[in-house]
Amino acid sequence: MAGNEHDHEKTTIEGGPLERWTRGVITEPEKRNRLYRALFYVATGFFLVTTLFPFYWLLVLAVTPNSQILQGDWEISIGVLPFDIPLPTPQEFNVYAFVEVFQEIPFHLYVFNSFVLATVTTIIVLMIASLAGYVFGRLEFPGRGPLMLAVLMISYFPPAAFLIPLFDAFLGNAVVVPFLGIELFEAPRLVNTPGSMIMPFSALFLPLAIFILTTFYAQIPDGLEDAARVEGTTRLGALFRVIMPLSAPGVATAAVLTFIAVYNEYFFSSIMALGNEPHQWSPLVGGILSYQDQYTTEFNLMAAASIVGVIPVVIIVVVAQEKIVSGLTAGALKE
Repeated sequence: MAGNEHDHEKTTIEGGPLERWTRGVITEPEKRNRLYRALFYVATGFFLVTTLFPFYWLLVLAVTPNSQILQGDWEISIGVLPFDIPLPTPQEFNVYAFVEVFQEIPFHLYVFNSFVLATVTTIIVLMIASLAGYVFGRLEFPGRGPLMLAVLMISYFPPAAFLIPLFDAFLGNAVVVPFLGIELFEAPRLVNTPGSMIMPFSALFLPLAIFILTTFYAQIPDGLEDAARVEGTTRLGALFRVIMPLSAPGVATAAVLTFIAVYNEYFFSSIMALGNEPHQWSPLVGGILSYQDQYTTEFNLMAAASIVGVIPVVIIVVVAQEKIVSGLTAGALKE
């Protein structure tokens, strides 16, 4: 009888397999590290599969003749794997589609348009956001919190809310005082010009850049700026010579986010660039959609154009990633 009670007490203390494994993970660092490593590999594998599979499908569409795509003539299994996966593979490879992309339409002009619009907008946003971030992050003044909230509220509104008044203003119509009917001046016509897209882009992406730079600028010790000002540097000089170099990760992050958002933007561009032609500053997405008309859709060329168009963004992201790492290291050493 006493032996049965002892066995029952021992079983209660040890618990089941799951309980013993959980206790081991909590108390033993080696098991805990193995668990963390396994979770990391699972999360990384899931992220890679969900991220890279659309690019794989895009590449398959690009090298597949359009006739096969329309007929649905796909091989959907891979025999080299221990199990079958419904994965589309082309029966014929048409690598010439990447050349035909530039022969059908001047696609390089669409890429150039998006690159110029994104670059100019990023420069404007960084210049204004740096000044605003310095004011909000390093200066004390009444109403700073409500004013910062008012700036962020701009990003809460959908871009479509600004479309009609902006389009009416960019058409070159006269500016009239509401309820009085007094004509002030005639606005310049900006439709089909880069200004009709750069100005709305800058206003839309400024709040996020200001928020990011304000956070980074506020973390810079006051002693570094004071030391620069003792040497005779003005506030503006301290911003560009001390604060911005030490906040390189924030500056690079704001620049990359702005560039990618403008580079991929199509909503404003499709309306402000009437006619959807490259000489009217139509962006990259407009060029991709040019392979689709009323009667036919060249899916392989659209896929190939998407791959060609994403190459500049990939290069920018790779370069910016290196800048972010170097900026973090430099800031740590100077700190």
